[in-house]
Amino acid sequence: MAESVGQRRGFGKRWIFLGLAVLLGLFIWWRHSGNVPQSRGGGGIAVGVAKAVSGSMPVTLDELGTVTPVTTVTVLPQISGYITQVAFTEGQDITAGQFLVQIDPRPYQIQLEQYQAALAKDSASLAQARSDLSRYTKLAAQDSISAQTVADQQFLVAQDEAATKSDQANIDSAKLDLVYCHITSPISGRVGLREVDLGNYVTASSSTGLAVVTSVSPTTVIFSVSQTDLAPVLTRLGQGAKLTAAAYSSDDSTKLEDGTLEAVDSQIDTSTGMVKLRANFANADGQLFANEFVNVHLLVNTLQNATLVPSTAVQSGAPGTYVYVVQPDSTVKVQTVTTGPTDGTNTVIAKGVAPGDVVVTDGIDRLSDGMKVQVATLPTAAGQGGVKTAQSQHRRHNNNTAAQ
Repeated sequence: MAESVGQRRGFGKRWIFLGLAVLLGLFIWWRHSGNVPQSRGGGGIAVGVAKAVSGSMPVTLDELGTVTPVTTVTVLPQISGYITQVAFTEGQDITAGQFLVQIDPRPYQIQLEQYQAALAKDSASLAQARSDLSRYTKLAAQDSISAQTVADQQFLVAQDEAATKSDQANIDSAKLDLVYCHITSPISGRVGLREVDLGNYVTASSSTGLAVVTSVSPTTVIFSVSQTDLAPVLTRLGQGAKLTAAAYSSDDSTKLEDGTLEAVDSQIDTSTGMVKLRANFANADGQLFANEFVNVHLLVNTLQNATLVPSTAVQSGAPGTYVYVVQPDSTVKVQTVTTGPTDGTNTVIAKGVAPGDVVVTDGIDRLSDGMKVQVATLPTAAGQGGVKTAQSQHRRHNNNTAAQ
């Protein structure tokens, strides 16, 4: 009797679990069927749409670049000596010719005075030799002195003249050393951290500079593009166009400055297939910092009267690249397309869609070819209902292939 009761209890539990499973299945079916928006007549899936329009689309190349100063100078000592004065502040903006560092000039001043004394002595000897030569020449004319004596005196005059020239060269060299003791900046720009401190002994053969001066305004950005993207750039440059290059922060969120493409390197790097380009920037406010990584958006061209659709409408799958086009009978058709450049918001359709065609932008995952749809009333930025229309934006652009 106890065994029969246990069996009845087991059957009861199985029926309870079976009933719960059926209820859960019905609930899931109800939830899914309830989530599918239907038209008022129950004949179509609600979708968001946008109308293809004709507009302009910038064709840009987005690349990573490095801020490269026009000039960078490492200030090196040209003579040896102790540093007696450091006249700059680290990170200071300076001008060409501004005093930076003083090396003790006293040894070079003493040497200059020695050379000046030697010149005075040799100049006196030269004057005496010339006086004797003049007198010997007169005596030789009277046959009162031998010709050999006159010739020897001429050689002596020549030697004294050479000695005075050597002394003068030594004086000029000593004066130049005194100039080298007073070190100035060769360019205008920003001086970096000092490499040596007051009281250090430096030598002309030292590889460590006293400071590094970097030009700030103007500056350049060097970036690379692939060889496949080079042809349109060269074409535009050959037409005499000024290509605009915009510099953005490393996270590509903040525009720093607009510049212009200045030069293209003469060869392609065979290991990467890339070629370097240089863009010039005024950098009047100093936002572009030397060796900073920036994103460069090079505007190569602007397509006019291009067919634009929202990028969310463009799909990729078995048919290739396609969009769903809403037909007059409220069904959708899978339309394969050829795409062109995109700015992230809109995409150029080079083939497959014409301005005025209505494409699906929302609810695409529930569609198939020929399915009935109901155009949903979607809120716009102004809070009004209506059909979305693709609009061209010009802030930042992705690097995509131009329209065929």
